[in-house]
Amino acid sequence: MDWRIKQLTIELSAPKNIRARELSTAMKSRTQSILITESQIGERVRELGREISGDYANSDLVLLGVLKGGVVFFTDLMRAVSIPVRCEFVQIESYGANCVSSENVEVIHGIKGNLRNADVLVVEDIVDTGHSLNFLMNYVSTLQPASVRVCSLLDKPGRRVVPVSIDYVGFEIDDVFVIGYGLDYNQQYRNLPYVAVCDD
Repeated sequence: MDWRIKQLTIELSAPKNIRARELSTAMKSRTQSILITESQIGERVRELGREISGDYANSDLVLLGVLKGGVVFFTDLMRAVSIPVRCEFVQIESYGANCVSSENVEVIHGIKGNLRNADVLVVEDIVDTGHSLNFLMNYVSTLQPASVRVCSLLDKPGRRVVPVSIDYVGFEIDDVFVIGYGLDYNQQYRNLPYVAVCDD
């Protein structure tokens, strides 16, 4: 199936329970474009779960969730995987409050569990420049896993600066800034059930 999705334009208002001063004026009410619908995400996650379950049968699989953006995808994918798994989490930061990924990456919350000799599957929300994923792969490799592979909900190859390998891709998208389904703009909009374009 072709997962390059056409956009559907809707009007999206800012959450009403957030004080106005906590949002930029530009984000209070703006036209957004739904890039990937809730049903399309659900279907694709189930497909990925089946594929991963087959590839990792009889393996010591550890799903490594990348916080915060990957948490919604991680929990849905974990439930779509039908084999036993362990779960670990890591938090890195490269965006801050900006819409553009930075090459300056740091660990905010390190991995606490033992990954030695485990088959690790990194679960990401989005891969664009490759700086964050390259940093993370190097970090995970120091923990001596048997293997490290990557599953990303979104891939933005037009932004790639550092070559990285993604083993499982949910959707390939163009060079647009997106929110929803865990992805944020200045820590808002993670709870949208779909992926939408965040217009300038």
